[in-house]
Amino acid sequence: MFDLTEKQINAALAYIEENRAAVEAEYQIVLKEAEELRLYYEEKNRDLIARIAAGSTIPGTEAAWEKLRAAKAKLDAKA
Repeated sequence: MFDLTEKQINAALAYIEENRAAVEAEYQIVLKEAEELRLYYEEKNRDLIARIAAGSTIPGTEAAWEKLRAAKAKLDAKA
């Protein structure tokens, strides 16, 4: 995936092993920050996520969605 040589991979693994406590501590920080971001965006997008789950559209876009449905039905009828 990272296009590393065997020597580079072995060096990285050796570094991790030699610095396991520091690497693990930093990894825990990364996990905590990732969870905080997930929660932040989940809250920020709660209404949008609910609207998508309910299958409803953004107010004011109903006509565009109806036009899209009609075009799709026309294509499906041709198939």
